[in-house]
Amino acid sequence: MGRRRVPFIAPSWVAVLAAACLGLVLAGSAAIGRASVQYNDLALFAQVLDLVRDNYVSDVDEHDLMQSAVRGLLRELDPHSSFMTRPIYEEMQIDTRGEFTGVGIEITKVQGGVIEVVSPIEGTPAFEAGILARDEIAAICPTEIPEAWDEGESCRDTADMTLADAVSLMRGPRGTEITIKIFREGFEEARSFTIRRDLVQLASVESSRLAPNFGRLRIRSFQERTAQEVSEGLEKLHTEIPGGLAGLVIDLRDNPGGLLNQAVQVADHWIAAGLIVYTRGRAESQQEKYHAQVEAEEPAYPIVVLVNEGTASASEIVAGALQDHGRALVMGLQTFGKGSVQTVFPLGDGAGLRLTTSLYYTPAGRSIQEVGIVPDVEVSPTSDARGLFHGRTRERDLQGHFSHSDANQKGDVPDEEAAEAVAESAEDSGAEVEDQPERVDVPLVRAIEVLKSWNYFDHLSERRARGGGLAARDDGGAETTGGGASDSGSGEAPPAAP
Repeated sequence: MGRRRVPFIAPSWVAVLAAACLGLVLAGSAAIGRASVQYNDLALFAQVLDLVRDNYVSDVDEHDLMQSAVRGLLRELDPHSSFMTRPIYEEMQIDTRGEFTGVGIEITKVQGGVIEVVSPIEGTPAFEAGILARDEIAAICPTEIPEAWDEGESCRDTADMTLADAVSLMRGPRGTEITIKIFREGFEEARSFTIRRDLVQLASVESSRLAPNFGRLRIRSFQERTAQEVSEGLEKLHTEIPGGLAGLVIDLRDNPGGLLNQAVQVADHWIAAGLIVYTRGRAESQQEKYHAQVEAEEPAYPIVVLVNEGTASASEIVAGALQDHGRALVMGLQTFGKGSVQTVFPLGDGAGLRLTTSLYYTPAGRSIQEVGIVPDVEVSPTSDARGLFHGRTRERDLQGHFSHSDANQKGDVPDEEAAEAVAESAEDSGAEVEDQPERVDVPLVRAIEVLKSWNYFDHLSERRARGGGLAARDDGGAETTGGGASDSGSGEAPPAAP
């Protein structure tokens, strides 16, 4: 490569400079000044590149050096803008699509150890082949041997293999086979398992029935099929509970986010009309308002949204929209606070650019950047460890993040139509968390208690509206009406378990 890259770069900027000089006639001296700064900056970069290449203590790979420079350029912007090499970009696309061709196992690796199976994904080739959680993958024997392997090498131990290397080897065209050597407790030596690769789909939504007539949707991330999976999960719950859902828990804990359009479509299941979220960016194309498209598909049953410090980005959009519209009670811990939107641009050679292009705002015009979604009812996993959970990393802890005041300056007040559709958040009920064994999911238990008490007060209100209620007479002959709780108070929830 040598020095010939420098004159290749310079002429293109000479052309820019010439164009700027022409623009001087039309736009004045400011244009030529900007072009001159650009040219000088590029010349400085080329000079540094030359000096490093010719004088550094050891040889450097110019390609790696240039990619490091691009990464450094983006690192100065904000924590969420980044350059993605081809493998990272491909992995990001897989995460977004939620499907790939491979064997279907989640793996991990302890430094200096072999690759270990976290869990086989149910219904995948690895699951059908009998791979179990905590199996150790001692070696991988791919059908197509990588060019970098030594001649005659057909299998490679995983002790010196990275996770990325192992994933790359086990993925491949649908219908092809791969052999992995497994060691598990009870095996005297590693055994070979030959697995035929197939399409593996990663479900982002899990639905389950809680108690007699309550349901739970656990949304792990927002992928291309998440809204569809939510529809399927709700349909499953309605089938299992023919009498109708008495309440729903939407569990967004530790959901890192994902696709903005999927967050909008998910929230649209329960919001009848009005604004769901809007974005503000420098480019005109980034000024967007996302409204509910149709009347809410779901009946008006009570909803509790569970959140914690790992709830971020797209999941905060859903929680904020349901909270602003008064459609759900948000419970848990204050969320991560990522109020920015990233656009992914494909680059040459299969690389990609993730760039922060706008900030988003809830229907009420709130920016959650740095501050997150504040729950209506704060519930910690364990009361004794409350302080520990408040110490997790949030957006405000990331170096170079946008501040909440920066975000507010870019936003505006929602239009009147959207503002009218937004209801005030429910008041904090002051629920307390009792000491619980560590294995108990305390926030989920409390969510069910709130839904049960919610229904209790709804039924009580209906009875009082009809003039019903059991009448009883005390010793003094005074007539009293049972169920003397307030219609609107949340009160102390009766003890319950999911």
